[in-house]
Amino acid sequence: MKALKHISGRVIPMNITDIDTDIIIPAQYLTSTSQTGYGEYAFARFKTNPEFVLNQKHYHKAPILLTGANFGCGSSREHAVWAIQELGIQAIIAPSFADIFSNNAMKNGLLLIEQSHKVVDDLMAKTEHSALEISLDIENQSLIAEDFQAKFNIDKFFKHCLLNGLDELDYLLSFSETIKEFKAQQKNRTLFINQNTTT
Repeated sequence: MKALKHISGRVIPMNITDIDTDIIIPAQYLTSTSQTGYGEYAFARFKTNPEFVLNQKHYHKAPILLTGANFGCGSSREHAVWAIQELGIQAIIAPSFADIFSNNAMKNGLLLIEQSHKVVDDLMAKTEHSALEISLDIENQSLIAEDFQAKFNIDKFFKHCLLNGLDELDYLLSFSETIKEFKAQQKNRTLFINQNTTT
C-alpha cells in the first residue's frame, strides 16, 4: 500500500443518504475473484441518469467524496471499497458510515472522515456555487476547505498504516525480526527446561 500523508483535490458532491453497498457495486457485477475491474460499474444504477454527478467529466478521478449519512450500509461486500478506490476516490466525508463498510475501508486504505450534519451540509452548499477543493492533512488530522477548517478523528492503528504505507499483513511482517528473536528465546528456554528436567 502506498504511504499517504495528504489528500487534496476536487470534491464530488453526492448529496444522498443511506447509500448501500448494492448501489455502490450491484451484485450482478461481482463475477471476478480479483480486487480489480469494479470501478466501471460503481454506482451503475445512478449513472443511468445523465445528470448524476459521476457522469460529469470535471469530477473524473476527483479524490474526495462528500455524501450523506449511513454511507456503505447493506451487505458486507468488500468489493464496494475496491470499486470506490478504482474511481480514484481516496477519502469520503459523511456524517456517518456503516460499521462493516468502515472496517473494509480501513483494511484497504480508504480514509473515512466523519463530520457533523451541519459541517457536511455547509460543505455541500459550497459545491452548489463552484467547484470545491479540500485539503486533508492525515498526520495533523485536519480538513481545510476555502475559509473552513476542522479536525477529524482517525483510528491510531489505521493512521500509522496510512502514513507508512502498510496494510495489515505488511504491519505484521514489519515485526518479523522481533518474532524471530522471540521464537529463538522460546526455543532456548524450552531447551533449558528440558535439560534441567532430565538431570
